[in-house]
Amino acid sequence: RDLNRGYRAERALHEHDCEGEGFRWIVVDDRDNSVFAWLRLGGEGARPVVAACNFTPVPRHAYRIGLPRGGRWREILNTDSGIYGGSNLGNGGGVHAREEPSHGLPCSADLLIPPLATVWLVHEGD
Repeated sequence: RDLNRGYRAERALHEHDCEGEGFRWIVVDDRDNSVFAWLRLGGEGARPVVAACNFTPVPRHAYRIGLPRGGRWREILNTDSGIYGGSNLGNGGGVHAREEPSHGLPCSADLLIPPLATVWLVHEGD
């Protein structure tokens, strides 16, 4: 239910589904940490959403990820949350991106990506 609710609420997750401008890989080559991350973009005025996945049982602390905008990114989904039976590791509700380029994007933030989990972050502005 939470996935469907998030999908409906965030335009970036469903607009441009069949178009290249709606998707961008961020991390696709980190086999040592088994992390993947991607960006979803919607139409004009839609907030960008980032998904980051950790496919190992080891939490990834201070994992730097490139982001398209600076400011606050709110964690809208964490599959490691206690409500899903997880260990409840996370980013305290969100992260702050600074103007420090990474992964070909103009800003970045350090995430805690929980073990065997996915987090979704949505941009909330400065």
